[in-house]
Amino acid sequence: MSGLEIERKFLVRKGDAYKRAAFSNSHIQQGYIPADGATVRVRTRDDKAFLTIKGKSVNGGMTRYEFEKEITLDEARSLLQLCKGGVIDKQRWLVKSGNHTFEVDEFFGDNAGLVMAEVELGSEDESYEKPNFIGLEVTGDRRFYNSHLLTNPFSNWKDTIPEEYR
Repeated sequence: MSGLEIERKFLVRKGDAYKRAAFSNSHIQQGYIPADGATVRVRTRDDKAFLTIKGKSVNGGMTRYEFEKEITLDEARSLLQLCKGGVIDKQRWLVKSGNHTFEVDEFFGDNAGLVMAEVELGSEDESYEKPNFIGLEVTGDRRFYNSHLLTNPFSNWKDTIPEEYR
C-alpha cells in the first residue's frame, strides 16, 4: 500500500471503555531504522509483519506520504535488530464509531500509562464521530509520535499532561 496517510491523533481518557467497545485487538511490536528525511518502521502485529516508510508530515502533522509492504516474520525479526533505541510494545484495540474505525493503542514498558487513539481519514476535512472516551487532540505533537517515544518515553514527561489521561 502506498499513498497519502491522513490521520488525527487523540489522548484516551482513563478507564477501560475503549476495551469494552472494541471489536478486535492485537499485540504490536515496532522499531525504527535510522533514515534522513523519512521514518522507516518495522512492525510485527500478531503473526504478520510489515515494513513502512513515511515521509515528513504536513498540515500540522495530519498528512504524510506512506508506503507499506508486508514482509515475513523472519525478515521483521532480522530488521528489528537494526532498529535504534529498542522497540515500542503495545496492544491495539479497534473501535468502530460511525463510518470510521479508531485504533486505540495501550502502551507498555517505559510508555505504560499512555493510551492514544488514531482515526484515518479520506480527506483533511472529513467529519467523524468520536467515541466518548476520546479526549484531547494531539495531532502533530511530536511527543506522541511512536518514534519519539523510544528516545523520550512517556514515563519521563507524563506529569505534563492532564491527570485524566495518565
